Amino acid sequence: MRSIDIIIKKRDKQELSAEEIDFFIQGYTRGEITDYQASAWAMAVLLNGMTARETTDLTLSMARSGQILDLSDIVDIVVDKHSTGGVGDKTTLAILPTVAACGLPCGKMSGRGLGFSGGTLDKLESIPGYRVNLSTEEFRKQLKEIGIVLTGQSLDLAPADGKLYSLRDVTGTVQSIPLIASSIMSKKIAGGANAILLDVKTGLGAFMQTLAEARELADTMVAIGQLAGRKVHIMLSDMSQPLGFAVGNVLEVKEALDVLHGGGPTDFRIHCIAACADMLVLGGRTPDLPSAREMVHKVIEDGSAFNKFIELVKAQGGDASYIEQPEKMAQARYVEITNSPHTGYLSQVHARLIGEASVDLGGGRIKKSDPIDHAVGIEVLHKVGEKIQIGEPLFVVHANDPQKLRQARETILAAHSFSENPVEPLPLFYQ
Repeated sequence: MRSIDIIIKKRDKQELSAEEIDFFIQGYTRGEITDYQASAWAMAVLLNGMTARETTDLTLSMARSGQILDLSDIVDIVVDKHSTGGVGDKTTLAILPTVAACGLPCGKMSGRGLGFSGGTLDKLESIPGYRVNLSTEEFRKQLKEIGIVLTGQSLDLAPADGKLYSLRDVTGTVQSIPLIASSIMSKKIAGGANAILLDVKTGLGAFMQTLAEARELADTMVAIGQLAGRKVHIMLSDMSQPLGFAVGNVLEVKEALDVLHGGGPTDFRIHCIAACADMLVLGGRTPDLPSAREMVHKVIEDGSAFNKFIELVKAQGGDASYIEQPEKMAQARYVEITNSPHTGYLSQVHARLIGEASVDLGGGRIKKSDPIDHAVGIEVLHKVGEKIQIGEPLFVVHANDPQKLRQARETILAAHSFSENPVEPLPLFYQ
């Protein structure tokens, strides 16, 4: 069996066997198949797709590229959640501590930013000392002791996905449904989660821009979960405008902390509470959504959720004083407010353009090796449907380079569209 033949077969729109998929994935993981060959194969998958059977075989091969955790000797059930990515989506930082504070163990492997979409690990590394490379034994020990883990893919947990994930970011192959579904579900299977909430985004700032595409991805992941014996729930949520106000690593951490203190932007707070409640029902902690929401509000109000985040940060080597005093976190040299050039109703806040502006500021990666500037980012101050007056503050740019600030300002202005007539607000959820 040769890698070139597998690439050609998928290029020619043929179906790969389970053996061919496994040969390619395991060979790439071991370094026997090169990055440029894997890039060609990923592009062929993006252009020609995969059958449901191929996608499941790909997922299971990626999970088998390392150890598959069995956590049944530690906890009765592990609940995980995953978002398909978006702009300003810092939900994991607020949701996991809240659910864990409700007594439901949460073990999660997260990823870095992909294209215009921010990554949970990049946000966590805004906290000095926070380790995102836990070993399997550290994962198990921490989950048993404090009921929450939030780390990256270790060398022995889904290493194939770790390699492919970073490669997709810089080869234009992020948007492939089989590659997205297999990436997400291989981490869930390898990480030992029994129950999984999948937050599938759709809209201008999502990889799945139409509701039909989002449903296709959701159906694909549910099918994989069922085959692997996992319980899966789906949320279909909007990502045409940024979630919350903050876009950028430090800014998003601070906004997540606001929610853990009972505040934060309304859309972001509602989204987090809905996801937490669904996870509690999914994990059998509460019998229904009303009692789940009541439990969520309680642990936020009494400080348990925030304290669980502190516990998580300390357990993974982070300096918790930055969480207790977020003003200590990195700050950009230039902070500029831009006022609205128009009076009217906001008809669009183009999430993708906002995300791309954050990347251009240094908050994301253009090349695989690019460093992250955690301090830079954007605060988008208004939502679609709001009436804005000329001269009213529209957004804030946090930058460390004057030229990048000017470029970002123009991009973000272009992301805002106005109407003379009233505009309906966007829905938070479609299902």
